Amino acid sequence: MHRYPIAILAALSLSAPAWAHHGFGRFEMNKLVEYSGTLTGIDLVNPHSYMRFETISADGKPLSMRCEMRAATLLKRSGWSVEMFVPGMHVEVQGRPHRNDPHSCYLETFTLGEAQSISRNDQFSSAAPAGLPDRPLRLPTGEPNISGDWAVEQAVLTVPPSGGVGELVPKSMRAAFAAGEITIEEIRARNPRPAPPAYTETGQAAADAFRMWSPEDNPRLSCQPTSIIFDWTFDWPVNRITQKTVNGEKIIDIDYGLYSFSRRIHLDMAGHPNGIEPSYAGHSIGRWEGNTLVVDTAGFAPGVLVPPTRNSDKLHIVEHFEFDMENLALKREYTAEDPVYLAVPYSGSDTVFISETPFERHPCKELTYEFAPGVVDTDR
Repeated sequence: MHRYPIAILAALSLSAPAWAHHGFGRFEMNKLVEYSGTLTGIDLVNPHSYMRFETISADGKPLSMRCEMRAATLLKRSGWSVEMFVPGMHVEVQGRPHRNDPHSCYLETFTLGEAQSISRNDQFSSAAPAGLPDRPLRLPTGEPNISGDWAVEQAVLTVPPSGGVGELVPKSMRAAFAAGEITIEEIRARNPRPAPPAYTETGQAAADAFRMWSPEDNPRLSCQPTSIIFDWTFDWPVNRITQKTVNGEKIIDIDYGLYSFSRRIHLDMAGHPNGIEPSYAGHSIGRWEGNTLVVDTAGFAPGVLVPPTRNSDKLHIVEHFEFDMENLALKREYTAEDPVYLAVPYSGSDTVFISETPFERHPCKELTYEFAPGVVDTDR
């Protein structure tokens, strides 16, 4: 049996911090259970999708199951659709059981009817690039044209020529990896993950006390945005940028695909106004320096910068979005300062490209952490 969760953790360095992914701690990842039953539905939602089916428990009683899959944004980019899952079909599932909830599992593979077995990481859309769209590189006013839908390069499950466990590798490197022309170690070296944050004493204590798998601590487990840094590329979402003028003011709106939240960048402001209402997104002002958009953001509500790193209302983030007009890529370099939790600034970078899949708002419905009546969550 392929141990895909390990591959997922390794591949996270390609697009987002690795220490804050799915709630593996809630599942017994060393156990693989087989279920047989009738499909009742599919929820393509964020941050996890769910397959629902009816089966029979070991004591012979009916058992309603919901098994966790990947985020709707990622499944849509991989060619999955609701139409694939017809209620009433016979389903065979292999998954990791939940530690506390007998109605829940972490789905690994499944078979619908007489079809071939499908892995949670399978790709159904073409791996070939769609080609760069024909679009003006600058707006009529002269600024670089960054309006459109953007996404980090998708990672696709690929098996090396030696066989064995598959790895999630960028689509552009898929053929080379499958042919043995590049190793997973070389891929990771080209895409290093950010260095861990350096904490103040307060920051270290907060990180040590952070319960990664608790919805009370980790906002993404209760359908809340994390931060403008974390959510930009986590789980390979499709984000939308819109440049426009509102009441004579030039602004840039960014819609994040993972949790469908928005932020606005004000281009005609010299500084942040007084009395900012604290929020997840803060208050952003920006300016163009050639092909680079420099964005200064303050006015954050206390929250989580990157799990398990908390942030205070003194958080200050500066981002540089550099537009590569030749490749239609947008590279972001960011630096976050927070004197309460960070001993030194926390910095990193990422790159997104014009997306082959359009931006779409997905509902968020986290069910992995809703337990059956009478079940006690002991991992607190």
